[in-house]
Amino acid sequence: MRFSINIPNFGDFADPRNVATVAAAAEEAGWDGLFVWDHVLHRKYRGLPFGDPWMLLTAAALATSRLRLGPLLTPVPRYRPQQLARQVATLDQLSGGRVIFAAGLGGPLDDEYRSFGDSAEPPVLAERLDEGLELLTRFWSGEPVDHHGKHYEVRDVALLPPTAQRPGPPVWIGGFWPRRAPMRRAARWDGAVPLFESALHGHVPDAAEVRELVDFVRANRPADAEGAFDFVLGGATPPDPAKAGALVRPLRDAGATWWDERQNQDGPGLYRLEPVLRRVEAGPPAV
Repeated sequence: MRFSINIPNFGDFADPRNVATVAAAAEEAGWDGLFVWDHVLHRKYRGLPFGDPWMLLTAAALATSRLRLGPLLTPVPRYRPQQLARQVATLDQLSGGRVIFAAGLGGPLDDEYRSFGDSAEPPVLAERLDEGLELLTRFWSGEPVDHHGKHYEVRDVALLPPTAQRPGPPVWIGGFWPRRAPMRRAARWDGAVPLFESALHGHVPDAAEVRELVDFVRANRPADAEGAFDFVLGGATPPDPAKAGALVRPLRDAGATWWDERQNQDGPGLYRLEPVLRRVEAGPPAV
């Protein structure tokens, strides 16, 4: 099992120097990854500074040599695919192939889309997500791309350099369980990053629900699927590694391959450097 730290891209973490501090401390303490939220607007946190996630991840990459890095998660329909492909490839080259790309619709949909005059209809966003993911993986190859789709068009474009990882970074897909559609999408890629309607951000999910989700995704994997598949679960655990391990171990046994350490979304420590750094320095759960 691998272990990551999860931080928002606002509050204290709008400052790339604070993100670099967390990243360096996480690598020193034995964590395996650092993941950063990707929000332009979240009205619940109105008045806080927000940072660009790709700049924050660049700072983290420059401060580390081993840590896996990426957004958790990027709302692909909010981006132009060619711009996003460039950002991911540049970060992957800079980090020496350490990017993991987690994707979804994002949210809140009204904040992230309608506030800027964009469609916030989930069926439309889902179409743009699927078409955008297809384009990203083709752009990451560095080969010429021609595409004539419902939402995007590309005419003989090759984006260089390609990603350092070939054929590209692992792609994880997020979504709320027990909604089936996002997890069917995840089954076609490299990993699932579920949130649970019964256990929101920062709360440890129930092992029985995790087992149900794992079984569903495995049953929907393509027959020709190759390579490892990750199930990424998260929540807040105590700093004592043994106590944290007791919470995480049932989820590992249910199929989780990553534990993503988070602050409670409604708690005061979500976007503050000091409590996050204390948890990072205590080290990952002992499982």
